[in-house]
Amino acid sequence: MTPMRPPSTDEARIARAWEVLGTVLDPEVPALSVCDLGIVREVVPQPEGLEIVLTPTYSGCPATEVIERSVLDAVEAAGLGPAHVTLRRAPAWTTDWISADGKRKLRDYGIAPPGAPALPGGAVPIRLVRRQAAQPVPCPHCGSARTEQLSAFGATACKSLYRCLDCREPFEHFKPL
Repeated sequence: MTPMRPPSTDEARIARAWEVLGTVLDPEVPALSVCDLGIVREVVPQPEGLEIVLTPTYSGCPATEVIERSVLDAVEAAGLGPAHVTLRRAPAWTTDWISADGKRKLRDYGIAPPGAPALPGGAVPIRLVRRQAAQPVPCPHCGSARTEQLSAFGATACKSLYRCLDCREPFEHFKPL
């Protein structure tokens, strides 16, 4: 039996940073943390502090600067700083990176999570981006598949607006990307 070695200072710091980042909420969908969304790609120890690698949901996302500041504030408040953020735009973020728990949280919040099938490598067929998803978007309120798209865009560019034909409630759908 091999004795377990205690975690190194860097390993413990990285693990703690991931815990802290799991509490940083997305400003546009505050039911999800930045980790639930899958935009935190890495936490890297550096001689001068921690590097937090983020991939924005899309290059023009207006919340990127707010997210960066929130991440840095949380890491520094936890005594893990100094820290800096690196934005990594390649590979591009995909809704496949949203955790299963994140998709559950979206549904509980009243937003239909993305569900269109992805191609190998995470790509979504362009025909699904240009028109309403080929599969019905289930209502997050009652679960009905009898829904209709009202607008390709919701409150943010990454969501579209739907209405349930059974319970009549409007809802947003997080677009598959």
